[in-house]
Amino acid sequence: MNIGDRSRAERERLGSNQADFGATAGVSKTAQFNYEKGDLSPDATYLAAIAGAGVDVLYVITGNRTVPLSEGLAPRSAALVNNFENMAGAVQKPDTKTGTN
Repeated sequence: MNIGDRSRAERERLGSNQADFGATAGVSKTAQFNYEKGDLSPDATYLAAIAGAGVDVLYVITGNRTVPLSEGLAPRSAALVNNFENMAGAVQKPDTKTGTN
């Protein structure tokens, strides 16, 4: 499997067609087709855009899945982390001690 194959797999996992997925990434359907075919290599702008749409970009690039933060936690802790990650950004307040979310 190459980057194009994995990009297509992620698009299909998200239930999107090439035209809509390309629009989300700021490219044409033809460009999306060429990425998936392996005729074009995606740039950082494209990868950032598809990451924002829920694509596992590490998987697209390397073939290795991103491990969810909640993996390996006790069920109750994992549920808390998942709930936090699914909150709207405005609801997630920065940690005043570290300055991070």
